Amino acid sequence: MPGGVKQRIRRKWRPPLALVIGGTLSAVLVLPVIAIGYFKVAGFILGWGETTLLIGTLAVVTTLLLAFLLWRLVLRPVYALTAHAKAVKDGRDDAPLPRHFGTPELTALGQAVLDMGSTLQDREAGLRAYTNHVTHELKSPLTSLIGATELLEDDTSPEDRAKLTETIRTSALKMQVLLDALRRLAKARDPLGHGPTQLSVALNKVEAGVALDLHHDRAVPLDPDALHAILTHLSQNAAAHGARQLKITGTENGFTVQDDGPGIAEGNRARIFEPFFTTRRATGGTGMGLAIVRTMLGAAGGDIALLPAKRGALFDITFD
Repeated sequence: MPGGVKQRIRRKWRPPLALVIGGTLSAVLVLPVIAIGYFKVAGFILGWGETTLLIGTLAVVTTLLLAFLLWRLVLRPVYALTAHAKAVKDGRDDAPLPRHFGTPELTALGQAVLDMGSTLQDREAGLRAYTNHVTHELKSPLTSLIGATELLEDDTSPEDRAKLTETIRTSALKMQVLLDALRRLAKARDPLGHGPTQLSVALNKVEAGVALDLHHDRAVPLDPDALHAILTHLSQNAAAHGARQLKITGTENGFTVQDDGPGIAEGNRARIFEPFFTTRRATGGTGMGLAIVRTMLGAAGGDIALLPAKRGALFDITFD
């Protein structure tokens, strides 16, 4: 699910795949040589029949042991990975991966498939949500445009035509603002540079109408432009809601951003990262700032969460 906790494969020591394959091939090569030598020596002591039976039993036991190891370390993880990939393809989530894989190479492959599946599901869910939001948001200005156009076709006074023309202009501008915001959101999904960049470097270029107060400077895994864009969006969002100061604090896994504004109403806390959700629609707000921030962070392997705070809004930005 978008914004949910990503699955992680538990890492447990297992022999490398090269060792598994090399050990199997060595056993196939060495065991017959050992058997021939043992057959020549033991044949005169135990008898040819008993020696043949003993060597045959050892061969069967060794084969079964190698087969079990190959199934446990190679085949079972591949089957599980295949089932999981097919489930993701069909849009299902009923084929979870095993808790660990047989070799480090397959563990890395399994985690890569998990991350890829999560990214694809997030993008599909995001695209569906954005489509629904765009349809809803464009419906109102589009209805106004159609209505004003129909009225202009009738005989109207110059005053009415001026009002209808203004309605058309206002609706068209609103649609343009929404489409521009959607374009910025789509662009935010592009892969970002990994940096690292010091918070202080990006903050020196931020101009958002609020005082910036940096505590515990640290480097984050973003390039300067991406970090600057994220901090600018957060600063502008805080200023638009009446904040005068923004406190940025470096943490072990990222950084926090806290403003001194009125805070976020309890009923809105669960929706603030939704595209087009805004409490400032009357003053031109599009509700895309925090959605763009979350999307940009997601493209860089990060996330943003709203934390409880005694004053203002407190956002926690973390990276994997």
